[in-house]
Amino acid sequence: MNRTKSWLFAILLAALYVLHQDFWFWSTARPLAFGFLPPGLWYHAGFALVTSLVMWLLVYAAWPSHLEETVRPDRAESGRAESGQEHAGS
Repeated sequence: MNRTKSWLFAILLAALYVLHQDFWFWSTARPLAFGFLPPGLWYHAGFALVTSLVMWLLVYAAWPSHLEETVRPDRAESGRAESGQEHAGS
C-alpha cells in the first residue's frame, strides 16, 4: 500500500473517531426520526453503518496479501506431525 493511501485511511479513521463523539445531540430529544427514535440513537445507527462500510473498505483495499497465501498440503501435514497435533483417526 502506498503512502498516500495510508494517509487517507488514517485521516478517515481519525474523522470517524471525532464523529463518534456526538456531543451536539446530548441536550436535545427532538426531532424524533420515524416518530420514535431520538437524535442520538438514529445518529449512532447511521454512524454504525458508515463505520462498517469504512471497515469493509479497509479490509478490501489495505489487507496485507501475504496473510492470504495458502500453505501447500505437504507442508501442512509435516507441520502438523512435527507439532504433535496428528490424531490417530486422521
